Amino acid sequence: MKSLFLLVAAFFPFTVMADHHPEKEAPKKSEEKAASPYRHVVMFKFKDSATKEQIAKIEKEFAALEEKIETITDLEWGTNVSPENHDQGFTHCFIVSFENAAGLEVYLPHKGHKAFVDLLLPSLEKVLVIDFVAK
Repeated sequence: MKSLFLLVAAFFPFTVMADHHPEKEAPKKSEEKAASPYRHVVMFKFKDSATKEQIAKIEKEFAALEEKIETITDLEWGTNVSPENHDQGFTHCFIVSFENAAGLEVYLPHKGHKAFVDLLLPSLEKVLVIDFVAK
């Protein structure tokens, strides 16, 4: 009886300290990271006849789209500063971010975007657009 008592006494602390909660499965890689953002990259080459005032208004109105179109999660832009001379005349780059491709589907036909395009076209010589899913 004494040996049974010693055996129970020896293993009792292990049973008290044991984790009695069911194990949770580790999240799958696809669940660990939320869906990657959808990026819409737009570059402009303006006509030689475009004035500084026209270009400044275009910059202002493009940046304002973030407040007008609810699916835009971020908007960044800037002018070319590359020393490589590979810009092919493109001076402006805008990066518009969406949660997913559905955000772009709302953006493209949106009246705010259409009004911006109407403002832009008379001054635009060329545009380059690339969309991608961030990795």
